[in-house]
Amino acid sequence: MKRAIPFVLLVLPLAACAPSSEEAGDTAPSEVVSTGQAPAESPAERSATPVNDAKVLSLEGLGALRIGQLVPKDSGWAQRGAQVDPEGPCGTVSSPDYPGVYALTENGIVRRITIGKSSDVKLAEGIGPGASEKTVRQWFGGFREEPHKYIEGGKYLTAPNASLGESALRFEIGGDGKVDLIHVGTMPQLGYVEGCA
Repeated sequence: MKRAIPFVLLVLPLAACAPSSEEAGDTAPSEVVSTGQAPAESPAERSATPVNDAKVLSLEGLGALRIGQLVPKDSGWAQRGAQVDPEGPCGTVSSPDYPGVYALTENGIVRRITIGKSSDVKLAEGIGPGASEKTVRQWFGGFREEPHKYIEGGKYLTAPNASLGESALRFEIGGDGKVDLIHVGTMPQLGYVEGCA
């Protein structure tokens, strides 16, 4: 089985700087190692239960659902209920195996995968909906910040490589400073705020 590459390894060269040990908190490491390796785990992190690979969102995708590929047949991913638009090129698919997760497709090609508050899917770093902005910034310090279009005090944190057309990561932070949504995909779809726009 192919193992997902932690996001921190892919964006580490682009990260601005890591917080000092005094600023560190939550479950993220207090120091980023410039050798391209993930930071050392604390004893508490080593004893934590590892994330199930089937429930890990990576830059490549989630399970059988892959960014830049057709929605796999017989995978459980399909348009459902109000999401069904057989005439339109843009659609949304979900799977009963992944509650709280949906994917944006264009002409059947997966362009973005989103995990929401009711999902137990996480990134390889253990970050999921409900994580603090502080934890996100400890792992992803070089992300670009923009104000949220609809949530007062909310913001978007987007990976610096998103503008290059590569599969990238984007967080939506709520007004309470916690992660509401995590998106993986390619631009322009990664930046859509209203379904297909």
